[in-house]
Amino acid sequence: MRRFCCSRSGDCAPPLSQTAATCNTPEAQVSPVLDEVSPSSMSSFEMLDMESVPPPYQEVQPHWFFCRGADDSASWHPFSREDSDKLEHACNTLKDNEEDLVVAVEGERYDVRVKERTRYAVYWDQAPTEVRRCTWFYKGDKDTRFLPYSEDFSKRLEEAYMIAVTLDEWKRKLDFPTGETVILHNPKLIMHYQPIGMQDEWVSSPSEQTRPRTVKRGVENIFVEIPDGEPEKVDHLVFMVHGIGPACDLRFRSIIQCVNDFRSVSLCLLASHYKRSQQEGHVGRVEFLPVNWHSALHGDATGVDEDIQRITLPSISRLRHFTNDTLLDLFFYNSPTYCQTIVDTVASEINRLHALFKQRHPEFDGALSVVGHSLGSLILFDLLTNQRTGSRAREGVPSGEHCSVNSETLEQTLTKLGLQQYLGTLQAENVDMESLALCQDSDLRDLGIPLGPRKKILHYIKKKWFPEDCKTAVGDQTLESVPPFLASDAGQLAQQPLFHREPSITSAVDYEYFDVGIGQVSIDYPQLAFYPQTFFAFGSPIGMFLTVRGLKRIDPNYSFPTCKSFYNIYHPYDPVAYRIEPMIVSEVDLEPMLIPHHKGRKRMHLELKDSLTRMSMDLKNNVLGSLRTAWQSFTRLPVAALPPVEEGGTTNDTTPQEDQVSADTAAARREDKFTDFWTKILEWPKALQKHYLKGKTG
Repeated sequence: MRRFCCSRSGDCAPPLSQTAATCNTPEAQVSPVLDEVSPSSMSSFEMLDMESVPPPYQEVQPHWFFCRGADDSASWHPFSREDSDKLEHACNTLKDNEEDLVVAVEGERYDVRVKERTRYAVYWDQAPTEVRRCTWFYKGDKDTRFLPYSEDFSKRLEEAYMIAVTLDEWKRKLDFPTGETVILHNPKLIMHYQPIGMQDEWVSSPSEQTRPRTVKRGVENIFVEIPDGEPEKVDHLVFMVHGIGPACDLRFRSIIQCVNDFRSVSLCLLASHYKRSQQEGHVGRVEFLPVNWHSALHGDATGVDEDIQRITLPSISRLRHFTNDTLLDLFFYNSPTYCQTIVDTVASEINRLHALFKQRHPEFDGALSVVGHSLGSLILFDLLTNQRTGSRAREGVPSGEHCSVNSETLEQTLTKLGLQQYLGTLQAENVDMESLALCQDSDLRDLGIPLGPRKKILHYIKKKWFPEDCKTAVGDQTLESVPPFLASDAGQLAQQPLFHREPSITSAVDYEYFDVGIGQVSIDYPQLAFYPQTFFAFGSPIGMFLTVRGLKRIDPNYSFPTCKSFYNIYHPYDPVAYRIEPMIVSEVDLEPMLIPHHKGRKRMHLELKDSLTRMSMDLKNNVLGSLRTAWQSFTRLPVAALPPVEEGGTTNDTTPQEDQVSADTAAARREDKFTDFWTKILEWPKALQKHYLKGKTG
């Protein structure tokens, strides 16, 4: 490429860098000769080669990256362009003497401290990760992607590159104190040589000992996928509760990684199916937040892992460790002590995440839903079953904070129970009805009250646990709030308490101590701080647990007190998933609804089934077609090329139509004979089984 330049005597001199770069080149030596030959050169256009003119230096555009993973398997990932621009703006405005700036990135799920160059998770516990302002990248022989240099290293590379471009002097060698060397051959070829360690005596030359790294400048010159930014508006907030064990899928990933996949798929669906609505601002995004309860159960606070480890056999240690870490969660949930810990952790974590999200998104007015996988769905099912619709429940009443008992006095209560002799004992300790509601069995035992009266008092308090707006009599409730185990007529409902089942269902368990509705252990269920719109159960064993608890059927009119919708979603090959709708409508065998794939195709197992069926049909048709052709060739009579001609006759005594009919008839007969032949062959094993083998066995 060439261009015309105008030069006149008396114009300003070229820059110093350009003069220094061209004074020793052949073009500089030839240019005075050209001026002497051309008398009008001082006012004419000259053809100059662009390759001889060094390109002007342009400052590199940085992009921010964050590190993910451990030191030995760390990987660097770019922020979105919106987040990178926010970090760059904060970095440029930050002064040395100012306090550190905090920038919210990735949908405000992470905070980046710009001066500290650290990224912190907001909603869950995660180790801080490093953040870099990246301008230079390298790729080694064994690397699959370009990795960013440190900021100090990149700064020295940028200074050397600026000098090389300005002076047009390449093949510059840049040495570092660590023994590393970077050679700038040209703008497109820059190599990084690492220091040679232990020299191999079989290697002949130093160049064969270590292969250099390829160095690139700027994120636009490397192959990296920069993610799109997330919409700021959030339409739906979903809390996801995991199942047994710390791993949530077959790849042994944590709940945080699996929830990240849900979020990524949701953003892809928005971009592919609702792109126009998203661009116009009509549709926001769905935010997924993980709820982790396994670490609280198996942490140092409970000490359950140490107790289990003391009684665990040393043989097959890996299998026993897997069992203790995963399968035992089912037994822990059926224990009153640890079930209370699990339920309290789930409810408090959901309320904490909800409050923190509202604090960071004060403008949020969308819907809220909960998702439970495996055992997590059962935890949410029991939790939602025991929610209360009173205003006090919406304030997030924690476990252990009880509602006030009815306006009966202590004396009236003891008189009703026939325990007037203990009135003086309780009054001596200044115990009133509110204090009695907070007492446990051990407290009454310390006062000297025997076991029988203690049980009567505690049972009466538990029956009167709820305030007047949370009706204790089932007859005062509508059919929508009737628990599922109460499916009898209204006359029987009015005589039964809210969270008791019919004793006629089973007599093997004393449900006096399992009196919270559906056979789960008797614990205090905390209240959520919001009304969930939908409850999604993924791969859920709810139906199996309800059956094991003795529940036969669920009233079709039943609904959760605070949740409107419930979806039981499962994969047909999931060994932990069970259906729940046959317990609601047992008279009709309802087929499950097939969820359509978001890409318009069938699910993988259905595509595999259809492919195998299609392959078998094609194979069968091809084999039968080949056999039919062979049979026809065997049974076809030899036909002369031309029929014989009698004397005085003609070559054809029949019409063409008659010949065609006779040929079709013969072909049909051969086809029928072929079909009968192969039908007999295929039915031969059945005939052998029917006539021969049965006779032998008889």
